[in-house]
Amino acid sequence: YKNQVPINVHANPEKYIIESRYGMHTLEINACDFEDTAQYRVSAMNVKGELSAYASIVVKRYKGEFDETRFHAGASTLPLSFAVTPYGYASKFEIHFDEKFDVSFGREGETMSLGCRVVISPEIKRFQPEIQWYRNGAPVSPSKWVQTHWSGERATLTFSHLNKEDEGLYTIRVRMGDYYEQYSAYVFVRDADAEIEGAPASPLDVVCLDANKDYIIISWKQPAVDGGSPILGYFIDKCEVGTDNWSQCNDTPVKFARFPVTGLIEGRSYIFRVRAVNKTGIGLPSRVSEPVAALDPAEKARLKSRPSAPWTGQIIVTEEEPTEGIVPGPPTDLSVTEATRSYVVLSWKPPGQRGHEGIMYFVEKCETGTENWQRVNTELPVKSPRFALFDLAEGKSYRFRVRCSNSAGVGEPSEATEGTVVGDKLDIPKAPSKIIPSRDTDTSVVVTWEEPKEAKELVGYYIEASVAGSGEWQPCNNNPVKGSRFTCHGLVTGQSYVFRVRAVNAAGLSEYSQNSEAIEVKAAIGGGVSPAVWPEVSAVPGGLADSRGGVHEASPPALQKDAWLGSKLSKASLPSSSHKLGQAGVSKVSDPAQEELTPSPQKAAPQGESKSDPLKKKKDIAAPSPPSDITCLESFRDSMVLGWKQPDNTGGAEITGYYVNYREVIGGVPGKWREANIKAVSDAAYKISNLKENMVYQFQVAAMNIAGLGVPSAVSKCFTCEEWTIAVPGPPHSLKYSEVRKNSLVLQWKPPLHSGRTPVTGYFVDMKEAKAKDDQWRGLNEAAIKSNYLKVQGLKEGVSYVFRVRAINQAGVGKPSDLAGPVVAETRPGTKEVVVNVDDDGVISLNFECDQMTPKSEFTWSKDYVSTEDSPRLEVESKGNKTKMTFKDLGPDDLGIYSCDVTDTDGIASSYLIDEEELKRLLALSQEHKFPTVPIKSELAVEILEKGQVRFWMQAEKLSGNAKVNYIFNDKEIFEGPKYKMHIDRNTGIIEMFMEKLQDEDEGTYTFQIQDGKTTGHSTLVLIGDVYKKLQKEAEFQRQEWIRKQGPHFAEYLSWEVTGECNVLLKCKVANIKKETHIVWYKDEREISVDEKHDFKDGICTLLITEFSKKDAGIYEVILKDDRGKDKSRLKLVDEAFKELMTEVCKTIALSASDLKIQSTAEGIRLYSFVTYYLDDLKVNWSHNGTAIKYTDRVKSGVTGEQIWLQINEPTPNDKGKYVMELFDGKTGHQKTVDLSGQGIQIFCLYGGVSEKQAAIAEKNRARVLGGLPDVVTIQEGKALNLTCNVWGDPTPEISWLKNEKALVADEHCVLKFESGRTAYFTINGVSTNDSGKYGLVVKNKYGSETSDFTVSVFIPEEEARKAILESQKGGQKSK
Repeated sequence: YKNQVPINVHANPEKYIIESRYGMHTLEINACDFEDTAQYRVSAMNVKGELSAYASIVVKRYKGEFDETRFHAGASTLPLSFAVTPYGYASKFEIHFDEKFDVSFGREGETMSLGCRVVISPEIKRFQPEIQWYRNGAPVSPSKWVQTHWSGERATLTFSHLNKEDEGLYTIRVRMGDYYEQYSAYVFVRDADAEIEGAPASPLDVVCLDANKDYIIISWKQPAVDGGSPILGYFIDKCEVGTDNWSQCNDTPVKFARFPVTGLIEGRSYIFRVRAVNKTGIGLPSRVSEPVAALDPAEKARLKSRPSAPWTGQIIVTEEEPTEGIVPGPPTDLSVTEATRSYVVLSWKPPGQRGHEGIMYFVEKCETGTENWQRVNTELPVKSPRFALFDLAEGKSYRFRVRCSNSAGVGEPSEATEGTVVGDKLDIPKAPSKIIPSRDTDTSVVVTWEEPKEAKELVGYYIEASVAGSGEWQPCNNNPVKGSRFTCHGLVTGQSYVFRVRAVNAAGLSEYSQNSEAIEVKAAIGGGVSPAVWPEVSAVPGGLADSRGGVHEASPPALQKDAWLGSKLSKASLPSSSHKLGQAGVSKVSDPAQEELTPSPQKAAPQGESKSDPLKKKKDIAAPSPPSDITCLESFRDSMVLGWKQPDNTGGAEITGYYVNYREVIGGVPGKWREANIKAVSDAAYKISNLKENMVYQFQVAAMNIAGLGVPSAVSKCFTCEEWTIAVPGPPHSLKYSEVRKNSLVLQWKPPLHSGRTPVTGYFVDMKEAKAKDDQWRGLNEAAIKSNYLKVQGLKEGVSYVFRVRAINQAGVGKPSDLAGPVVAETRPGTKEVVVNVDDDGVISLNFECDQMTPKSEFTWSKDYVSTEDSPRLEVESKGNKTKMTFKDLGPDDLGIYSCDVTDTDGIASSYLIDEEELKRLLALSQEHKFPTVPIKSELAVEILEKGQVRFWMQAEKLSGNAKVNYIFNDKEIFEGPKYKMHIDRNTGIIEMFMEKLQDEDEGTYTFQIQDGKTTGHSTLVLIGDVYKKLQKEAEFQRQEWIRKQGPHFAEYLSWEVTGECNVLLKCKVANIKKETHIVWYKDEREISVDEKHDFKDGICTLLITEFSKKDAGIYEVILKDDRGKDKSRLKLVDEAFKELMTEVCKTIALSASDLKIQSTAEGIRLYSFVTYYLDDLKVNWSHNGTAIKYTDRVKSGVTGEQIWLQINEPTPNDKGKYVMELFDGKTGHQKTVDLSGQGIQIFCLYGGVSEKQAAIAEKNRARVLGGLPDVVTIQEGKALNLTCNVWGDPTPEISWLKNEKALVADEHCVLKFESGRTAYFTINGVSTNDSGKYGLVVKNKYGSETSDFTVSVFIPEEEARKAILESQKGGQKSK
């Protein structure tokens, strides 16, 4: 690049040679000349970004072309193109311009040159001046569009291809050391001819506002010419740098002059252009933008700031150590940075927790008021913390949230944004107003206007001119101008023109302003004064001032106005030829506010009127009366600030301004009057400059309205022009009161013109009775108020008051204002207040009526005592003695005090406060009036009827006979038919809809919409997902239940209970049976009982199971059937259900246990208790004195029939004490106790209701283990274990084996046999370590049971054991 413009080798093959060899890139420039002096850049780029290197080249003249001895030492080393102060050669340089360029007109695509000859005296060939060009005050840099040239005596600025962006005020500044001079002229660029007749002109100023990895936001300015029909929108095109492939970025035209372009490749650079489209076709494209890379700003800055290092001959590639992935946290500070009808831009900050790897983002949206989140970028995650969303429904409100993602997963979402309504947040500006043309030259007119109120982000203005009466308009500028003043050139001398203005911002162009009055194009004519009385003015150019503070020698400035009224003109004044930047003009003097020469205000027509078109006064309108009470608000060394009271009589029209005259008073003798201002001032205060220090002055003021200039005020008292060296603010001014009532009034004022050293921070208001002394002033507010008004409360009716206001800043409280008043606190007869009204359409308005208006009176509305004129949110309509202010869209922006004043009356006014509570009330009332609703008593609900039918119903408070209901399912209306049955009961307000059954396709949203005259109402029920499935299942169940109940059926399904006799009773309740009904019981699908007699009571059917045990586990089922159908009920008593039942059975058995009794037997003492019957699941534990009893041959426990006993043979004194029998049912232990201490020994002889003989028989015949089982068996792994044991009992006992207290089942590995009712065999083939454990043999008959335990221990052979030890030792060493 050369000066940021790509070097085209093909266009200059002999000038440039670019080569690339093995990574070394070179640029060779042949035959260097002064044109090669520039900054050069080489750029390398890949997907990760761009990196550039720079070099500046200065081409010097060959040293042999001049004699170095002519210059003093050191001078020859300085570049001739540099500006060096030539001390010693000349004390002053004079710079003149000859053959100057004038106001120029060009067309897009053409070439143009601006130039002038620069004459510098004295001439020193060794030193060359510094030439700098400016456009609208900004330096012009050489580019592919514009080039500069300096030949040694002529400076030239050349446009190789004119664009509308080149339009503006061009200034050439020539600097010679500390001296400079400049010259300016305007360049206009007209649109190129359209390829399609009627197509719009090309947009301009296409620039990049924001760039990142995922999108680039492009902005542009709308053209002035729309081709005759409104512009429908714009198409944006992109092209990758280095290619010629243009592609369109948007399918539909966008109206907003900003657009985010997506679908870019990260790291690539792009250029953009924009085309406008109307109903005729698409216009020419704009000038292309500067290249911009699709990179995040932080990444781009990082790449550019990366230091370069010399070549070391090595390439070192580093790779981060892999780390365990961390799911990133949620992003923070999510916000909507821009919202239009076409797109919404989000911005957020990356999360703090994200690991070492990069993260990407998923954006989600949902409509406000719902939680239906949808992922926007499902296919491609976002790489940068900004994102543009398209395809949003205009007018709908959305919320947004963002999730982070990496290889470890997707993180939690961020906090959702507030609701954002899709639409243009930037309003199209209002039209400018008060378009006033003024004469300038024979071919130009100066146009001024007032900027629209509340306009945001204004880009500028377009001005159009039309020959009066022709109706054909032509643009005066094609590049929007800023400010409120513009000089229109290229007009025809002697022709009359009218002008209009449009404001421009990104949202679009405003409506046209009202046409100005016609003005004839000719040079302005006025008087002048002698140069001897010219005021001293700074000659430093505004906007292009010398930053080094050098002295700028210039010719005297042209005068703005007559310096003094009544002075004789010394010579004719030439037309003005100088204007501020932004206007066309040619001058070496920069006066930013130069106006045409004007006669004295007492004689002048209102500004903007042509001599040939004198003012025609309206009927019943007169000039205003004189202002009064002129006072000095602030005084400085050479200026004074005056204030005055408005005229008592405005003449029936709005006052448009004031003119101020002043005169010197020397020794008490007044001098001649002089004019202080040419242009009328709108405020009742004015700063008069260029006064003489310590001089005494008098002043007078005249007011002006549309009828003309009024009579001047009385002459003020004398004021001395001297510096008031105070830090506090000056006094507020223009105090006035309104809304006077018997207890209150509103006081208003304007801020002081002099704020002091620091800005004004607030105001204090003082009050006293009119007749009270000055020491009786009292403050109305303890803390300073920031507003320029105050409603004064607590006044006494009939009392006269005066008021004053003081301003405060950080330095303190300033002087008080002039007094306002006196005013009597009274509510005058006929006083009316502002009334709020909400009509039937919900429109909210404030209304005021006045019966005391004069023919000249008008209503003026204000918000917070600031005029609401041209407010886009309000609409005012006045007719007769009534006025109405309507809110277009009442919202939080409309909070405030609204007041209505009636002009040309004695202060008639009223106000109304809209605060947050009132806003809520009015909005609710508006909604109610706009959309009256049917009051709902019960919202839409659903219920399942007996037959499985589905009933949707709601109830309104009341319905008329004309009420209608629409039934909506999934946004489609449904009607009465086979599937739906509808019913409306207008008496009760109940609305119903019935469905026979619910199908899968019936899942969705149901809505009942009520229309009862003008009122409407609706209620919605959402049946989706699990809610619908549950309802559908319930409906199907109820339908099946109804079908089931048509025949014999179960009113209560099968269940169980444990009786007091410890039996299990299965029961169920049946209904709708008859004699022919069969009732059949099944267990495990085998029939066990048939009940055909139906002798049960109350429909209860039962099955009794006595002595319930494990063998009774299974699945029980009972079936009812006859000719009408059948029904069945199943009860599973297996697994956990069986355990639960057995626990309850054991609990009942335990509770049936009798108290412990003592019996003496032949062998000793027996403790026993009887239960209803005994189950093995009931665990029995005995303890003696709190210690569990260890069973031996002397002390044994067992069960004989229903008797649970503990046998103590050959008792000793140690057996005395407390014995406890605990019966454990699986959850709870139940205890019985007996005491064998003390006198209890005598009970040994008692038999407890059982004869000694019977006990002896039971003891003799109970099952027992006679012997053969060892306590411990130790056996080598792999051997066979064989044990034999003898048992005895009468009757023959049943035996079972246990391992680790669990039943042991015989198999090929473990063989269990029992022969002849006496011998039990226990065999394990090939024992292993898994066979080690505790084993037990359980013998049982009706007289009792007994358990014999033994332990089996399997060991490994010694050799294997040693290996195991060595292996364990090695493992221990490794662990150490």
